[in-house]
Amino acid sequence: MPNANEDKSSALSQVQHRAVTELLRVAPVADDLARRFQQAGFTLALVGGSVRDALLGRLGNDLDFTTDARPEDVLKIVRPWADSVWDVGIAFGTVGVQKDARVGDVDRSFQIEVTTYRSEAYDRTSRKPEVSYGDSIEEDLVRRDFTVNAMAVALPEKEFIDPHGGLDDLAARVLRTPGTPEDSFSDDPLRMMRAARFAAQLDFEVASEVVTAMKDMSGRIEIVSAERVRDELNKLIQSANPRKGLTLLVDTGLADHVLPELPALRLESDEHHRHKDVYEHSLIVLEQAIALEENGPDLTLRLAALLHDIGKPRTRRFEKDGRVSFHHHEVVGAKMTKKRMTALKYSNELVKDVSHLVELHLRFHGYGTGEWTDSAVRRYVRDAGPLLDRLHKLTRSDCTTRNKRKAAALSRAYDGLEERISQLQEQEELDSIRPDLDGNQIMEILGVGPGPAIGRAYKHMLELRLENGPMEHDEAVAALKEWWAEQV
Repeated sequence: MPNANEDKSSALSQVQHRAVTELLRVAPVADDLARRFQQAGFTLALVGGSVRDALLGRLGNDLDFTTDARPEDVLKIVRPWADSVWDVGIAFGTVGVQKDARVGDVDRSFQIEVTTYRSEAYDRTSRKPEVSYGDSIEEDLVRRDFTVNAMAVALPEKEFIDPHGGLDDLAARVLRTPGTPEDSFSDDPLRMMRAARFAAQLDFEVASEVVTAMKDMSGRIEIVSAERVRDELNKLIQSANPRKGLTLLVDTGLADHVLPELPALRLESDEHHRHKDVYEHSLIVLEQAIALEENGPDLTLRLAALLHDIGKPRTRRFEKDGRVSFHHHEVVGAKMTKKRMTALKYSNELVKDVSHLVELHLRFHGYGTGEWTDSAVRRYVRDAGPLLDRLHKLTRSDCTTRNKRKAAALSRAYDGLEERISQLQEQEELDSIRPDLDGNQIMEILGVGPGPAIGRAYKHMLELRLENGPMEHDEAVAALKEWWAEQV
């Protein structure tokens, strides 16, 4: 009769063999580096996400190693070997390395991080973790975030090290902490967001005791810097299944501290989508926007899709006829988006682009279902500017009605708009609409120097260009003089 323990041991051996097979693909680099550490009297092991990904058969060119060598010793070992070295993370015990190598018939560029055995912990007042170095890999692994990231492969002998059952949890697709989740999240509260991020990236479930700790300790996330929170949020949003991670953030209360506008949407009803609340609608819009991406994750589009309706709670009105309205929620939402993204330390450019998309997301519906005039098409393109392609995707994604006839009508209407834009772009330079007279020409014609009057004249000529399309030079001069005569 088969022995269950033997079966399990055999299964684990097969998985370990698979990991080693994955490692062999990068062996020339990993083994070469390991021998250099060995010759210097130190140990080296592949660790964390690299081992996890090797077990999942998805090991890439980013390799994480851990060692008992101190950072200054690591630098001495890697500098003669690497193509480039950077030490921006050296205060946290990490040395970065780039190594170009030929693996089989392919030239590959490896991004390598070598980190000294360490542990990190926040005290109750500091926003920066304190780093202390350790002397054993076991001590290093117990301080890591989750068991599936607390496995290692010692090199060059390729000995598999798994003191916390990470292999079992990987097979079960579950996230647990090596120690108690309370201790883990107290040491580094950002790990709560990492749980949500890994759930989204790997499609793993989070163990019930971990979820409970996240709920109980959610407020502790406020000790973490906005930049670290933002980076985790970005990885989550750009994952394959952001809904899963975002739902966990909301359900545990973490979103109340890092993105409170999102859980606020659960309380609202949307008159355009009566079958779901605005929170559910926003998640569907995000998923539909992802389906329209063409070149991988688009953070700008995904953030705009997620945040496009956050102005609704503040603009909700109960009308006399029983309807619920959200007038100007796009304008309010754009301001809220700018405020939240600024607080999370996003770049000025990204804040500007996402908030502008939020402001424009209803523009298409403002024109109704009738025939678009040329001037309306020009203004739509002008206002969207370089965000036009993303606005197309956001507007199409914003249709979540279950009414197939209504959805088809909206899709046809937007098809018509895009066709009109294409037709006008063949006739005019819509992407760079300018008045038919520039500022210097306006000053020369009017005999006036630089000043507010020239700005008003330029704006008037731009409005004529948008309304009527291109004009001949003499026609533009006559229109400018006619306007000027009315100003005197």
